[in-house]
Amino acid sequence: MCNAPPATRLAGMLSRSLYLSMAPSVGGMFGFYLLVSVVPSYAATAGAGGLGAGLATGAMMLSTVLLELAVPYLLARLGYRRVVALGLVLLGAPALALPLSPTLGLVLAVCLLRGAGLGVLVVVGTALVADLVPAERRGEGLGVYGVAVGVPSVIGLPLGLWAAERFGHSPVFLVAGILPLLSLLTLAVVPTTRPVRADVGFARLGNLTAPIMIFATVTVATGVVVTFLPVAGDAGHASLALLAQSITTPLARWWAGRSSDRYGSRRLLLPALILTATGIALQVRLDSPVAVIIGMALFGIGFGIAQNVTLTLMFDRVPREQFGRASMLWNLAFDAGMGIGAVGFGLLAAYTGYPFGFAIVAALLLGTLPNARRDLRGHADSGDTHAASL
Repeated sequence: MCNAPPATRLAGMLSRSLYLSMAPSVGGMFGFYLLVSVVPSYAATAGAGGLGAGLATGAMMLSTVLLELAVPYLLARLGYRRVVALGLVLLGAPALALPLSPTLGLVLAVCLLRGAGLGVLVVVGTALVADLVPAERRGEGLGVYGVAVGVPSVIGLPLGLWAAERFGHSPVFLVAGILPLLSLLTLAVVPTTRPVRADVGFARLGNLTAPIMIFATVTVATGVVVTFLPVAGDAGHASLALLAQSITTPLARWWAGRSSDRYGSRRLLLPALILTATGIALQVRLDSPVAVIIGMALFGIGFGIAQNVTLTLMFDRVPREQFGRASMLWNLAFDAGMGIGAVGFGLLAAYTGYPFGFAIVAALLLGTLPNARRDLRGHADSGDTHAASL
């Protein structure tokens, strides 16, 4: 495929098979995003408070991380199609138990199972897209995938909160459980390929260390806002703010992909960090709906750029046979960061309050700028390899 004429490669990048292979992930992510903020608020209102809300997100992210470690092994043994099926079942079926009781034990058990399903889907999705797309258009291909899996966040994240407030939690739980199970009907479009298993190699992260750590810091902030914004302020304003973030994130991720293929990824990393820090800093003004909504829109832009840039840099720095490893490590940074952010902020805010807690998170993001600068200077040409060859 890499020896085909450029026109053939570009046409093939956005092929029907690529779009169809995203269908199960999109369906599964709809079920996931409907409950991202609903389950923590469900736990909090049932008497578990802010700590219970943080534990709900933290439990889900913990099992997500643990399953991500196993995905390369599962893919090598079972192939893409069977592993995707496993992820959809784990993500959907446990949600059907949530209407039974709001007790923290049941909520945490469901979150652990659903997190396992999420861990499967996110690793498989990015690895499959990276494998199908030519190297010189990988940034844009990952951007298209980002838009595809971002649509569920645009619709599901605010819709879940709105529907739970209007109709109660149980109908939202049922819909969120059924959607991933219905997505099993689309499995025929997923390849049965069994990729070669790559060693995780945590002790040899090498030039992947900086992108992983930088992105993990961004996702710490993400775990904070999606978990605590509805708890810290007005639920209606939080719903609008999360809608703004959900819209801007996939659009920014797609734009960053197109830009990185043409001009290189590295120049976008610092602006992404500044935008996310600014967006979080505005959450200090919880009493101002305008500040909260604008802040989350800015955060969404920075988050979307950071997603594409860090993932593209990581794929650029490893050979094709290690795409599964790179995808797993990036998703580990994503989900571990969200879990740490949710649990850590729950503990922090109990002493500082929400506004000062948001200020601390913004300072943490700004603190990653020196590390990002050092990495960019050390890999001055790595992000521009593909762009220079066009």
